[in-house]
Amino acid sequence: MSNSIQQYIIGKLEQRKQENNFRALRVTKGLVDFYSNDYLGFARDENLKARVAEEIKSHHQAFLGSTGSRLLSGNSKYAEQLEKFIADYHDAEAALIFNSGFDANYGLLSSLPYRGDTILYDELVHASIHDGIRNSKANGVSFAHNNVADLEQKLKTATGLKYVVVESVYSMDGDFAPLVKIASVCKKYEAGLIVDEAHATGIAGTKGEGRVTGEIQNANIIARVHTFSKALGAHGAVILCSNDLKEFLINYCRPFIFSTALPFYSLVAIKCSYQFLNASKERREKLFALNMLFKKQIQPKENFQLISSDTPVQSIVVSGNQNVKDFAKKIQEQGFDVRPILYPTVPKGKERIRICLHSFNTEEEVSKLVAIINSL
Repeated sequence: MSNSIQQYIIGKLEQRKQENNFRALRVTKGLVDFYSNDYLGFARDENLKARVAEEIKSHHQAFLGSTGSRLLSGNSKYAEQLEKFIADYHDAEAALIFNSGFDANYGLLSSLPYRGDTILYDELVHASIHDGIRNSKANGVSFAHNNVADLEQKLKTATGLKYVVVESVYSMDGDFAPLVKIASVCKKYEAGLIVDEAHATGIAGTKGEGRVTGEIQNANIIARVHTFSKALGAHGAVILCSNDLKEFLINYCRPFIFSTALPFYSLVAIKCSYQFLNASKERREKLFALNMLFKKQIQPKENFQLISSDTPVQSIVVSGNQNVKDFAKKIQEQGFDVRPILYPTVPKGKERIRICLHSFNTEEEVSKLVAIINSL
């Protein structure tokens, strides 16, 4: 490596350290999990693991790897049947599997909107959406978080084909998007609505199908993105859409066209997780009971603010990167694993402890965690 490039790398790393937002990988063991996205405990479920192993054993001819992209050697009847199964589960016309939620969002938004079009997006959407918009040729315009009036005002002056992008449940605040109102405004201005359901998958709906159902589903929604890596405990993602849009993505979406397909093991894990999801009502009920317990017992103070949320994501704002890191460390020292979310991942002054509740957590664990937080 040339000396100038090495100095550039070192300089950028030093900048992160000076700004107190340097990232590093870490492995922790023995602490109570209040930080992962494994909301329903599927990733650690022994019965689910056994079902996956049994399904794989019954397909002994399957390869270890997929050997290529879906358009070359990586497609299979199993993958196509799984997409049909997922589409039916979510009452969608078609489904297309991607290697990750990032790939799905990035691929959809970088390939569908085009020069002269306008993408209006909630200011708190995921980084994958921001990156997809940046790499499209369309105009990207943000609107204030969950502010339908601001969205409508900006739709009035939008040019070309109009797209609106929101998350049904926001990953850092844990709050709901007002989907019915947003869908109504999109219909009024003939804008296509794209909904990222990553943190609603497995949690919302009568069978964990997400928040886009019924009245909302029949609105101007052109695509939904569901991920398998959170409540489903697996890996990958899917775009639910029309048959026409599916064919469009197969032809124009670069992350789909040029990525090696998910291996057979991943497809099996996705299928088995959906089968488990259909019978996970008790887990969802327990999860939301723990959420109510947390909200009832927490006592916000001057040094921290609880963001209002009715989901398993509960965020406590502790302003300042060092302050929130110190706050998290004190909780971790008591045996509970929570993680600080730093600027620039969240806006400056909105640094936070992001607490994820799970169906495998106990009432005693939640009460102890809250007692520790209240004492700080």
